[in-house]
Amino acid sequence: MAIYHLHAKVISRATGRSAVGAAAYRAASHLHDVRLDRDHDFSNKSGVVHSEILLPDGAPERFLDRATLWNEVEAIEKRKDAQLAREVEFSIPREMTQAQGIALARDFVREQ
Repeated sequence: MAIYHLHAKVISRATGRSAVGAAAYRAASHLHDVRLDRDHDFSNKSGVVHSEILLPDGAPERFLDRATLWNEVEAIEKRKDAQLAREVEFSIPREMTQAQGIALARDFVREQ
């Protein structure tokens, strides 16, 4: 039987976090943070089996590029205590295949 797990966090500038850095870590990728003029390189991180960006209807396609999306978020938010993003972590039942888990995650994101 699957065990339920869901955890939500805020990525906030007040705690010294960067949306670009958080995105690079979650996707195990290399992104340049324009605001901080710093590279976040997590491309050697293991364990990330899938990463993608889902945009709402009508969103500009340029936001499908992770660096563009998160650098624009950082540029728009001016306050030192800005809440830049929300992270939602949840478990996928082991009984599901990887493809089923990805489909479940997409459905959850679209609904929420």
